[in-house]
Amino acid sequence: MSKLESGSDWSPARASWYGNPSGAGSDGGACGYGNAVEAPPFSSLITAAASSLYNSGKACGTCFQVKCTSSKVCSGNPVTVVITDECPGCDSQSLLFDLSGTSFGTMAHSGEADQLRNVGIEQIQYRRVPCDYPNTALAFEVDSGSNPYYFACVVKYVKGDGDLSSVELQTVNSNQDEWRPMQHSWGATWKIDLDSGAKPPFSIRLITRQSKKVIVAKHVIPANWQPGKSYNSLV
Repeated sequence: MSKLESGSDWSPARASWYGNPSGAGSDGGACGYGNAVEAPPFSSLITAAASSLYNSGKACGTCFQVKCTSSKVCSGNPVTVVITDECPGCDSQSLLFDLSGTSFGTMAHSGEADQLRNVGIEQIQYRRVPCDYPNTALAFEVDSGSNPYYFACVVKYVKGDGDLSSVELQTVNSNQDEWRPMQHSWGATWKIDLDSGAKPPFSIRLITRQSKKVIVAKHVIPANWQPGKSYNSLV
């Protein structure tokens, strides 16, 4: 198991920040979370990842603690951030994280966020940690292009690992043990072509990437589902 996967040891990296100094970086980002990056539970504490870490979107939703100690304005206190975007040019600059302005500033002592952001690029320590979204349900936002023959959704707020190795869909009229695999489309979006007889409500089964935990959201997509709507699971 690598140091990244173990979640126990701190590793060194370089980090920059982008976007509004007190904002969430980009408007939504390459993971497809949209305006959710600004609202709780993300609350702008997010980051873009270098392409090597972003891994074609497979790292979307993973959580890391970051901290800086090399500058006198660094508090040394860890800040938990979620990968919600990609930084395509970061690898060439030996950067691993491109933090939101909010995330970067939160690594500073109280009242010194602007001084830290003025540094621009900072040596940090990071480690992988489980995701925790208190009082927040697992959510599935249906892609606007979905229709009776094609279904796609963005998976948000996966506690624990945060990232997924597979997503499967079950229709209400399918065999009880029949789960059809969805394909990873982009970012945190998964897609599937529906059979002409497929009937909602749909159940969705997730398998997390690191711990292989199985999460079943029974009938999470209702019979009257609509493109662009988000549906929560009580799982």
